[in-house]
Amino acid sequence: MDDGGGTAFVLGGGGVLGAVQVGMLRALVDAGVRPDLVLGTSVGALNGAVLAALPAGEVADRLDALWSSPDARALFAAGTFGRLRELARSGVAAHSPGPLRRAVTEVLGDRRIEDLPVRFTCCAARIEDASEHWFDRGPLVDAVLASAAVPGLLPPAVIEGRHYLDGGLVNSIPLGRAVELGATRVFVLQVGRIAAPLRPPRRPWEVAMVAFEIARRHRYARDLAAVPEGVEVHVLPVGGAAAPRWDTRAALRYRDVGATGARIAAAHDASTAYLRAALGVGGGA
Repeated sequence: MDDGGGTAFVLGGGGVLGAVQVGMLRALVDAGVRPDLVLGTSVGALNGAVLAALPAGEVADRLDALWSSPDARALFAAGTFGRLRELARSGVAAHSPGPLRRAVTEVLGDRRIEDLPVRFTCCAARIEDASEHWFDRGPLVDAVLASAAVPGLLPPAVIEGRHYLDGGLVNSIPLGRAVELGATRVFVLQVGRIAAPLRPPRRPWEVAMVAFEIARRHRYARDLAAVPEGVEVHVLPVGGAAAPRWDTRAALRYRDVGATGARIAAAHDASTAYLRAALGVGGGA
């Protein structure tokens, strides 16, 4: 798209909160909005890869099924003993990437990024040179797992001898990258955390979490402020019932997939209403 123009979907990171993107995508498909380019980070890379790989009409249903699959639920289902055992085995992570790889492979198979019907790219943090790396070629599943390798929870992904961690470390909501690639209309599918007020840390474990939130929000705010004239940006809402509040105890409950259905429904309803108001288009309920 760097040769000019087009519609980009930007899917940000956010762990289990990424379920809201399923509702947003359903609303966009219902409204007849289609991307020329899909960019994703972390869970946004997973959802975005499915969007770029499959026919538009199948995407929301396949993602809904993926999010409720046994492998998705098993990803973080281990109890305290199981997490400690995996941490002792790997030395760096509380969970095995096996369930995530199985769940993603079930949907995406052995597709390569350069062969997708919609242009796709996803972000990961490369350890060796501390860089923001964008995957735009190669095995799709490997790229998604690299983008979603949350530090401490999943081990670094290894691709061609290089090690990668979650893309949220360097570019959690890659709006700026979409503009760099020539998008003239951008739909941002964020997970709601950017709107939740932060508070000063009160416990030792809160310090790193608050620091990370400041870094990710600052990057996005800077990119949003720098959008050039002539580029149209739409930030889709998550819906009141799904909107998270900033609470480090809640943030630590990263295994909670119980609210997935409610998050998807709330984001679908809110995004449908937004699209009707902003674009004069909208699908069914």
